[in-house]
Amino acid sequence: MLPVGFAAFLAFGVVLVLVGANQAELAAALHMDLASSGLLGAAVALGAGTGVTAAGPLVDRLPRRPLFVAALLVAAFALLTIHPGVGYWRAFGHLVLLGAGAGFYDTLLNAVVIQDGGTRASRPLALLHSGATAGAVAGPPLIGWLAGLGDWTWSFHATGAAFLLLALWAAMVPLPPPAIRSAARAGGGNGGGRLLTLPLLALAVIGFAYVGVETAVTLFAVPWADGLLGQDPARGRTAISVFWLGLLAGRLAMLALRRGLGTRFLAAAGVASAAVFGTAVTVNTPSLEAATFAGGLALGAVYPVMIALAGDRFPFASGTAAGLVAGAGAFGGFVVPWLTGALGDGMGLAAGLATLAGWCLLITGAALVLSRLSAATSPP
Repeated sequence: MLPVGFAAFLAFGVVLVLVGANQAELAAALHMDLASSGLLGAAVALGAGTGVTAAGPLVDRLPRRPLFVAALLVAAFALLTIHPGVGYWRAFGHLVLLGAGAGFYDTLLNAVVIQDGGTRASRPLALLHSGATAGAVAGPPLIGWLAGLGDWTWSFHATGAAFLLLALWAAMVPLPPPAIRSAARAGGGNGGGRLLTLPLLALAVIGFAYVGVETAVTLFAVPWADGLLGQDPARGRTAISVFWLGLLAGRLAMLALRRGLGTRFLAAAGVASAAVFGTAVTVNTPSLEAATFAGGLALGAVYPVMIALAGDRFPFASGTAAGLVAGAGAFGGFVVPWLTGALGDGMGLAAGLATLAGWCLLITGAALVLSRLSAATSPP
């Protein structure tokens, strides 16, 4: 399962940077300001939020392989049917559908890994999500190359073709049965337990802030380089790649550790990333690539650790728990970029980008709350 899962996350990584890497071309074609650019890029997160949340109860109960194939086909359809003359809101709809397909299989693959790995799931999750970071690193230069050959739709269509090939591959890969069905066959029912609790809320806040920052950096790196620093837009594309390279390095470093990471790591990651982005905006750093790499490195392992904690805390419904936390993250990926763009239009881009540090500190606050809640409910 891991090879096709890694490839699917590789494609997901390209999806995450499609709008950001095409920002200049899309802004010209669709007549967008910063707020409109942020909203369009956030459409993927809106769809992903729908997909990851809806997927949870389904992947806990239904056969996984047909769901996986269907999600990949939905993403392929959304990309292959877009065209150069598409209007803003039609493009928005295509991106929502794309995000829904990708988000659905995100939760599905997370649930499979958590079910197999249990308390040791954070490392295989980091490996799986490294595929997304690798795709996001390689995506911007490939997207720029394709745009030079044709127009902005070329990269959309190429990614759609990749999703079709993935669907064919996924149709031949066996996946384990759902956790709830497996427990019922073993005579254990559904495992019991309450899902909507304060620890889940704390994890959801971490997801909201993390994905919000990840999406905002990806979407606004090009205007950050061009509009704020007076550099070539290509520097912004490079900054996107190195941001995701930093995320990849953080996840690979996590794989090298012999012990799992928990709430203390999440709190430290929030502080470190807040310092990076706050300093970069305050001093108007000329080295945007260095700043985005450092921010990515600080945040790299946050997402897989967060998902692993959700699965470990709620083993009776790991897919649903992971889906709810990832859904909150996708909601942050919708709200934070839009707010960043709106502040950028109203008060200047620097003011919008300065809020990134605040969202990073929110990760720290929620992680500290989660740590206290975990300590309070641990057996003596």
